[in-house]
Amino acid sequence: METLAELEPGKSPDVPQVLPPEPVVEIKASRTWLALNLKEIWAYRELLYFLTWRDVKVRYKQTLLGVVWVVLQPLMTMVITTIFFGKIVRVPSDNLPYALFVFAGLLPWMFFSKAITQSGSSLVGSANLITKVYFPRLIIPSATVLSGLVDYAVSVVVLIGLMIYYGVGASVHLLMFPVLIVLMTILALGVGMWLSALNVKYRDVAAMIPFLVQVGMFATPVYYPSSLIPEKWQWLMKLNPLTGIVENSRAALFNRPFDWLSFNISVGIAVLLLVSSAYVFRRMEKSFADFV
Repeated sequence: METLAELEPGKSPDVPQVLPPEPVVEIKASRTWLALNLKEIWAYRELLYFLTWRDVKVRYKQTLLGVVWVVLQPLMTMVITTIFFGKIVRVPSDNLPYALFVFAGLLPWMFFSKAITQSGSSLVGSANLITKVYFPRLIIPSATVLSGLVDYAVSVVVLIGLMIYYGVGASVHLLMFPVLIVLMTILALGVGMWLSALNVKYRDVAAMIPFLVQVGMFATPVYYPSSLIPEKWQWLMKLNPLTGIVENSRAALFNRPFDWLSFNISVGIAVLLLVSSAYVFRRMEKSFADFV
């Protein structure tokens, strides 16, 4: 049996220190039905903060425009879609300026699409960290999703400027906007955990994510109002949890009627995805180091 005295030069051979026969920390699947160990995550909150801030800095490191990309991407998308859909195709926008209508829908959609794309490959991209030190692996996709909130906050400032430009004032419905941001984050985290865990074992998941994002973009009322969908298909549109988030974000910002049915459906699906993905994530966690 090896001893620490044999492995570390300078140690006195008179008092051999025997290595423990078993690992000090063993990563294994949780035996409880509780998927989220919030106490453990709280204990590693500083690591979560560090990884979140690292993702923010790495995203704009060695870029010419830096954080300007946060604003430039949705603004350019808004301009292009306003010209094509607003001026040429003349898609209705619920009596709102089409540019403002699209920009308000783009922000939650772009946050969600970036969050699931980056968190889906976050575990594979952190292979060196996973194989060297123990910490709750759930922190990695969580940090990726939370880092996107920084970009989202910057874009909301631009949205407020557009509202002032078009003379659209706020109302009491604006109090629901922070709730929708939390709901949007929970949904992105739930989907991101599913994709990140599956991508560790099945690498073709990363190739499927861009396709899923494209399909989701047309299935979500970002460039068109949900009222454009025939009545008999409205129920199918509401099953998309992003529909309730996007449409009710516009309602909160522009003093429109709040769709409580789509909101409740979004809450139910988001919570279900979060709990189920956390459970699957915990069950697969012990094998991450073997596959990455």
